[in-house]
Amino acid sequence: MTDDTTPLNKYLAIPKAELHRHLEGSLRLSTMLDIARKHGVTVPVSMMNLSGLVQVQDKDPLTFTNFLEKFKTLRLFYKSPDVIHRVTREAVEDAAKDNVRYLELRFTPVALSRAEGFPLHDVMDWVVASAGEAAKEFNIKVGLIASVNRHESPELAEQVAWLAAEHRTRGLLGLDLAGNEAEFKTQPFHEVFKEAKESGLRITIHAGEWGPAENVRDAIENLGAERIGHGARALEDETVAALAKERGVAFEVCVTSNVQSGVVRALEEHPLSKMIEKGLKVTINTDDPSVSRITLSNEFQLAREKLNIPMDVLKKCALTAAEASFLPDGEKAELVGMLKRELNLQ
Repeated sequence: MTDDTTPLNKYLAIPKAELHRHLEGSLRLSTMLDIARKHGVTVPVSMMNLSGLVQVQDKDPLTFTNFLEKFKTLRLFYKSPDVIHRVTREAVEDAAKDNVRYLELRFTPVALSRAEGFPLHDVMDWVVASAGEAAKEFNIKVGLIASVNRHESPELAEQVAWLAAEHRTRGLLGLDLAGNEAEFKTQPFHEVFKEAKESGLRITIHAGEWGPAENVRDAIENLGAERIGHGARALEDETVAALAKERGVAFEVCVTSNVQSGVVRALEEHPLSKMIEKGLKVTINTDDPSVSRITLSNEFQLAREKLNIPMDVLKKCALTAAEASFLPDGEKAELVGMLKRELNLQ
C-alpha cells in the first residue's frame, strides 16, 4: 500500500470509476505461481522470470506483437473453477484497494474455457457469481462485460451473446468486440451485435487502437457502439471525431497500454489531452493492469504529471466514467451522485 508521503497517494485518494479492464490481464504474479505449483503449469518458478513472460518489461519492444505475446502464457492458468473464482475475486479486490468505486470488468469466456475445455455457460456462471460475491466483500460496485474476438467465428460470438443476455439480471451488462482490428473486419459480427443490443445488452467496441479512425465510425454506425475501447486514433479523421461527439459516444482511453503496444510512438504523443480539448467524452482506464504493471491511480498520475492534464479535468474524467457506465438508470444516478459529492463537482 501507498503511504501518505508518496506522490501517488493524492491520486489514490480520488474516488474512481473504470470502464475498461480485462480480467485476463489482471492476474497477480503470486497467484500465477501458486496456480502453476498446484496444477503443474510449466512456467518459470521465480517471480522475476515469470514476470518477463506475462508483463511488459522496461526493455521490451513496444509493439502489438510483444504485448499480445503475454496472453499466450496467461491463457495457461485457467485450470479449474476455483482458479477462475480466485482470479475474478482478486481482480475486484485490487480495484477496490485502488479506490475504484465502480468497475466494469470485461472477460472473454472463450479464452477462459479453452485451457480445460469448460462449457461457456459454466465459465460465465463462475465469473458472474465470483464478481458478485467479491463486490459485496470489498464494498465496490461491479458490472461485467462479455468480450468476443474478431478472429473467432460469428457463430461463437452469437453463442456468447445469447449466454450474456441470459445473465443480464445478474450484473452482466454488455458485449464487447476485441482482438486484431488491423486484419479482421467487423462485418461478420454486425447481426450478432444488432441482436445483442435488441436483447438489452449494452455495446462497447475496441476500435481505433491498431486500426484507423474509420474503424471507430464502423463501430458506431454498424455495431451500435455506445462506447469505444481505446479510440486513440479517432482524431485522425475530423468527421469521425464529430460523429462520436454528436452521438455522445464515450472513449475508454488506456494510456500506458497504448504506449506499450505501439499504438502511439511515445507517451508525449498520446492524444488524451487533444481528445479532451475536442470535447469528446473521455474516461481513463488500465486495460490490463497486471500486464502493464500499473493501477488506475498510476494512470491518473501519468495523465497529470506527464500529459499535464489538470486535476479538476481528471476528476471530471472519473465522473464521465460513471455517467457512461452501463448500469441501469437508478443505479447509475446513485453512483454519479456519490462521485459528484466526493469529487466536489457540481
